[in-house]
Amino acid sequence: MYSVNVRDHFMIAHSFRGEAFGPAQRLHGATYVVDLELRRAELDADGVVVDIALATEVLRSVLGELNLRNLDDDPAFKGKNTTTEFMARVIFDRIADSIAKGELGPHANGLSAMRVRLNESHVAWAAYEGALPARAG
Repeated sequence: MYSVNVRDHFMIAHSFRGEAFGPAQRLHGATYVVDLELRRAELDADGVVVDIALATEVLRSVLGELNLRNLDDDPAFKGKNTTTEFMARVIFDRIADSIAKGELGPHANGLSAMRVRLNESHVAWAAYEGALPARAG
C-alpha cells in the first residue's frame, strides 16, 4: 500500500459536557496539527498516489471552515462533545466529500483509504481512518 501525507493546522475554542472532562467543561482553546494520509494499492500512470498540491489545498480548505471558531457556537455541533476523536471523523467526512466531488483531481481515482490524525501535542493524538469508495477513472 502506497501513501502520501500532507499536514496543516487549525485553532478552535470549545467546551465539553460531562463530569469525565473535569476542567475541560469550561471554554478552552486547542491547536491541532492535522495529518491527512491518503492511500492506494498501486501508483497511477504518473507514478503518484495523489496530487500533493491539491491534497494540501483541500485540507487547508476543510480546516479553514473550522479555524479560529468557537465550536460551541456552530449549529453543526449542537449537542456534541467536539473531542479530538470526534473532530478527526468530521474532517475525514468532509475530505471524503471533497474527494467524491473530484476536488483532488484525476490522481484521486485510485485512492482506497484515508486516515486523518489530529495531534493535540507532541505526546497525544487521535485519528479516524477508513475506506474510500472506488471512483471510476
